[in-house]
Amino acid sequence: MYKFPIKNLFIASALVLSMNAVTAQDGLVNSLKVNISAKSAESFTFTDVINLGNTSIKNQGSSGTCWSYSTNSYLESEMIRMGKEPVELSQVFSARNAYVEKGKNYVRMHGAVTLGDGGELHDVTNMFRKYGAVPQSVYSGLNYGTTKNKFAEMAGITEALLAAVVKNPNGELTPNWEKAYAAVIDSYLGEVPKNFDYKGKNYTPQSFAKEVVGINPDEYVEFASYSTEPYYAKTMMMVPDNWSFDLVYNVKMNDMTAIIDNALKSGFTVAWASDVSEKSFSWKNGVAYVPTKKFEDMTTEEKEIMFNGPKPELEITEELRQKAFDNYQTTDDHAMHIVGLAKDQTGKEYYIVKNSWGVTNDYKGYLYVTKNFVKYKTTSFMVNKAGIPTDIAKKIGA
Repeated sequence: MYKFPIKNLFIASALVLSMNAVTAQDGLVNSLKVNISAKSAESFTFTDVINLGNTSIKNQGSSGTCWSYSTNSYLESEMIRMGKEPVELSQVFSARNAYVEKGKNYVRMHGAVTLGDGGELHDVTNMFRKYGAVPQSVYSGLNYGTTKNKFAEMAGITEALLAAVVKNPNGELTPNWEKAYAAVIDSYLGEVPKNFDYKGKNYTPQSFAKEVVGINPDEYVEFASYSTEPYYAKTMMMVPDNWSFDLVYNVKMNDMTAIIDNALKSGFTVAWASDVSEKSFSWKNGVAYVPTKKFEDMTTEEKEIMFNGPKPELEITEELRQKAFDNYQTTDDHAMHIVGLAKDQTGKEYYIVKNSWGVTNDYKGYLYVTKNFVKYKTTSFMVNKAGIPTDIAKKIGA
């Protein structure tokens, strides 16, 4: 029998993993293509109530880095709010550093944590605190000829490498695995600059974060809502991509929109993570809401006009929200950036949401999301603590 060389076996295993690692992001976007109505844009009239400063729409490409794109977009808006000239921050710099830290946790946990591209809003502020920040122009992450992110092959190889480390074939781990793991990531994304020039001045990532971006990561607070846990206390964010086991403040369902509303009215945007796999979330039409009927109970005509103008919505309760989370009907799919508030022609309020899938939808990269959808499908969100309503801030001790 032909003996397959070990080196080739490793490469073959990695390539199989990379084929299986065609990002969940790609599958998510493709699954949403059918959520569309023919005359949606002409059936809605949206009027801005609040529209806060934000930077241009980006495209995360074939990578599950929505958490990094949305939260870096959020930090760019924080720069605008503080009167600074915003810089397009390198989303892949945040992601690269998170991947390194995630790999360390994966090995420490004997492989019992989630790998892949996914992450959480706090990963960006955590990496900002530890590694600093760089402009996108300095570190694009496009190190092998692509014009957009394409991470599946890298993910396959890094997963195979870490799987080999966890098997601990030497009986004792060497320090070299960390170097090998980081080297694979850097071969795809590029080596991180130790120093770089920006507008005639030389910076390190840490000095750039401090002197140019100027945000304090300790000023940002992350929230979730679970009816199964004590309110107004910190609890574990119970989603697979919380690889760092960060704690978040648990608040009541209606507190979520109260906090978001107060933040927007006070001039603060909001980083937002949510389930977007619903049939009532249309990326193409740029609208998300909660229908009164389940999709499978709708007539053909009702399905065809789901996004043609304002529709009645299901009343959301904490029980309904928790049930959807516990039954995996609400999953941690995607992260975006809430930048404002609008009303439709009936007076109903929607959040203006900035996405990172390019400008190909009806609203050039933005969406209008109802408050009921946010109450039902939010997995977490982050705000500057100065944007939290006084009564809730007192309850959590912020």
